[in-house]
Amino acid sequence: MIAMSIAGYDPSGGAGILNDIKTFHALGVYGTAVITVLTAQNPRRVVGIESVSTDFIEKQLETILEDYPVKYAKTGMLYSKEIIKLVSDKVVEHDLNLVVDPVMIAGCGALLSRGDFADSIKKYLLPNTILTTPNIQEAEELSGINIHSIEDAVKAAEEIGKICDVIITGGHLNGCNVFFNGSIKVIEGEIIESKNTHGTGCSYSAAVTASLAKGCDILQSIEIAGEFVKNSVIKGEWGTLNQLYKFKSL
Repeated sequence: MIAMSIAGYDPSGGAGILNDIKTFHALGVYGTAVITVLTAQNPRRVVGIESVSTDFIEKQLETILEDYPVKYAKTGMLYSKEIIKLVSDKVVEHDLNLVVDPVMIAGCGALLSRGDFADSIKKYLLPNTILTTPNIQEAEELSGINIHSIEDAVKAAEEIGKICDVIITGGHLNGCNVFFNGSIKVIEGEIIESKNTHGTGCSYSAAVTASLAKGCDILQSIEIAGEFVKNSVIKGEWGTLNQLYKFKSL
């Protein structure tokens, strides 16, 4: 079993490519990676961003895909319209099953995208996506709906769901997630008091992708991802997650 992450590089190991690969590994899936952006960051702040050229991103993708039978991939930090368009074209060309984590804002508040990012995601990438996993802020950007309650999240999910299946992850909705794939399902959760939350969105989307690569359906994959991230937060340290505990799939 093999999966691919197309995302940014976080040198702290808490988010981005390094997080995704650790998550794939913890779930028994071999991980490949295409780096879109270099960052200088830690769990508290982002101090620099250097975008990788679209030509080199394409070289990474093509070199991996000529030798590895990748069917499932996820995106993280794409940063610009140009990168979004390239990735979308490659997803179609190589018939990849794509999970999109629409990374826009870091947990510390730093902007991780530029230009008309949300519009570009909706126009180019989401139509070629099997699932997107926005948090509350990202769902507001994608739907144009302010989210203050479960009811608001349902409306936002229905709006985004006009393009692709969506699960709005609910760290700020008493831990509840809102899933839409033609009908609404509110998945009950809980809030865990912890400072070790850097990279939760990356881990969640990576865990969904790994589970899909192992043959689970979307609902099973969402369930596994939720349990995986919860335990990673509980066992975390250094302000980030710990995905290296012995995880038993549901």
